[in-house]
Amino acid sequence: MQPAADDPATVAALAAYRGGAVRWLAGGALAAVVAVLAAVAVSTVADDTGRRVPVVGLVVVALLLAAPMAVVVGTGSLLRARRWATALAREPWRPGVLRTAGPAVLAFEPAGPDMPESVRWQLESTTVWRTRLVQRLDGGDIRAVPVGGGEWVFTADGLGTLVGAREPRGRR
Repeated sequence: MQPAADDPATVAALAAYRGGAVRWLAGGALAAVVAVLAAVAVSTVADDTGRRVPVVGLVVVALLLAAPMAVVVGTGSLLRARRWATALAREPWRPGVLRTAGPAVLAFEPAGPDMPESVRWQLESTTVWRTRLVQRLDGGDIRAVPVGGGEWVFTADGLGTLVGAREPRGRR
């Protein structure tokens, strides 16, 4: 069987996922740079004119708080994409049906004889748009690959993205 990474749709979905990770990482770095530049500019204006610039201090603080979080999210997503790429290059897609029992409680029912029982999952993402996207797949055909350590990656025809799921802690 051919690895999942040989599928052009998988390559495109993984590239899109990586692109989102790079946007988070770059956005965090850019926020830090803008915060420092704004702080320097406001400080210069205050020194030269003696006037305070309202609200900019709060914006600088908000940017300095958001920047590290965005960098962490981007870095984590890039590491996850690397793990997924390794698994997708090694394993073939396993077809099956996705069942949802709530916003993040899922079950994967494999269609092939190699995995006769269903696998319970919890959605790794907590974003509302991704959770709703997965809920709309209830009863639909999906393809999944185990990444290791109870983590899975799955997609569906026309989904255009990869989704991460994890087996509940006591089920490995």
